[in-house]
Amino acid sequence: MTNAPGRPSVVDRATWQTARDELLIREKAHTREGDAIAAARRRLPMVEFDGTVEIVGPDGPIPFLDLFQGRDELVVYKHMWHDGVPPHGQCPGCTTTAWHARDAVYLNARGVSFAVLTTGPWDEVAPFVEFMGYTEPWYSVRGLDEPIGGDMGYLTCFLRDGDRVFLTYSTTGRGNEPANGSLGLLDMTPYGRGEAWEDKPDGWPEGRASCWFWSSDADGNATWGATGRPVPQWTRPGATRVDSPGRHH
Repeated sequence: MTNAPGRPSVVDRATWQTARDELLIREKAHTREGDAIAAARRRLPMVEFDGTVEIVGPDGPIPFLDLFQGRDELVVYKHMWHDGVPPHGQCPGCTTTAWHARDAVYLNARGVSFAVLTTGPWDEVAPFVEFMGYTEPWYSVRGLDEPIGGDMGYLTCFLRDGDRVFLTYSTTGRGNEPANGSLGLLDMTPYGRGEAWEDKPDGWPEGRASCWFWSSDADGNATWGATGRPVPQWTRPGATRVDSPGRHH
């Protein structure tokens, strides 16, 4: 059996199964460690804050407490926003999380509500949400302090006890990856995410900068340049070619 450059070794099924079983031992250890971390996460202390603070949604101002929709737990994603910028100029990274979390029915079935918060003014946010076809609840938290407002790009969890509201957990960066199922699937493939930082065998494709495929032009070419949109936007009705991100940063 020959081995092509940049490809896994070709072996018989029994040899493959032995290697797979060896890796499975490490995978199970990784799973158990993840379970232990989740157990520690459940034991974090929490911080009470004023749940009557108002946020703005499609029906105008409402108290933050309403986001729970009568449930005891709430997960929010804090979506970055660029004022006065068209949809294609909004954050491609935040798009990956919001796009993968479009349907919260399984969270709801477990008694957990979900919403997206952003610092954008509602009159700009509303047409963006309509253009993207998002069905999860979106709200503007413009001008509000943490833990409701503040820095964006975070997954944050809250707990309700009657009318009392508590911050329990918050994460950002790669901590947001559990919401992005595509990354987990890519990690199972031979070439992974195709990013330069990944540990890969000699002869494998070198990979590109992190998140390189999150934005593309109208022809499907990956680009973070002036002609790019976050990739899901090309599936939206009315998405046209662009030649400027509409922002200067």
